[in-house]
Amino acid sequence: MATAPIRPLPRGPHSLSRDEVLASQRGRMIEAMAETVAAKGYAATTVADVVARAGVSRKTFYEHFGDREECFLAAYDAAVDALLRAVAERVAAGEPEGDDWRARVRAGVRAYLDALASEPAFARTFLVEVRVAGPRAQARRAEVHARFVDFLRSQAVLARQDHPWLPAVPDAVYAAIVGGMDEVVSAWVADGRTADLAQLEPDLSYFQLALLAGPEIAKEALA
Repeated sequence: MATAPIRPLPRGPHSLSRDEVLASQRGRMIEAMAETVAAKGYAATTVADVVARAGVSRKTFYEHFGDREECFLAAYDAAVDALLRAVAERVAAGEPEGDDWRARVRAGVRAYLDALASEPAFARTFLVEVRVAGPRAQARRAEVHARFVDFLRSQAVLARQDHPWLPAVPDAVYAAIVGGMDEVVSAWVADGRTADLAQLEPDLSYFQLALLAGPEIAKEALA
């Protein structure tokens, strides 16, 4: 989820195409929204705050977004996409032991926490401010939870192909994992402990493994 520091485009003639300029402006406004919301809260954030931080005009803002809410949802979507990508890539890479499904669970949890810790503004947008950003944001949050449920379910299916003894669990279990992890991590982010999220990895890995395979398997994996 790493992003470059926000800086305005150079004044005067430059070699960027219009598409590149628009992409750059949109990205800067999305990042500016996340940074401003993290600092002031969603309710206090204004379009003026975002354009000032992004170094663009109000006209440019409204060329990309219909209103403040639309820009916030775009920032939320950007955080979600980057987060899911980071988790999927880490799990696919097989860290630390590609042939051990329990290690892949821990790798996914670690990637999730590392990605959030590396981008505290987006972490606060993704986990905390989205809860108070209105009905559309709540609906989007529910959709995102469903995406994480789908990801966990797909990983469990792969694990059972290699380990047929693993039990199939109801979808409500995956929803409980996603919701439980969200609550725990959100509390740490809200308390300003985003940089320390890696400390949660053993507990969250145990939680996930225990629900998927039982507490004894979880204890062995974390021994």
